[in-house]
Amino acid sequence: MMADAQTLSRLRWSARRGLLENDLFLERFFNRFIDTLSMEDVFSIDQLLDLSDNDLLDLFLKRKEPQGALDNPGVLKVLQMMRQL
Repeated sequence: MMADAQTLSRLRWSARRGLLENDLFLERFFNRFIDTLSMEDVFSIDQLLDLSDNDLLDLFLKRKEPQGALDNPGVLKVLQMMRQL
């Protein structure tokens, strides 16, 4: 199921981060994929946004790979989309 406009607006607002580098990754991601995100994608992005700024940047830059609860197909899919930008 595709995410509705209100959910996407909330997600984009909550994605604002303290590190400029993270904001740049996320902004490019939303500019490219916002119209194609499913509710599963939204849930996976929310999981990533629960991380600290430094941990999130490490994932974006491939310094680390998702572990534990984050090592799931949804998060891996979204992370791959973010890394390709």
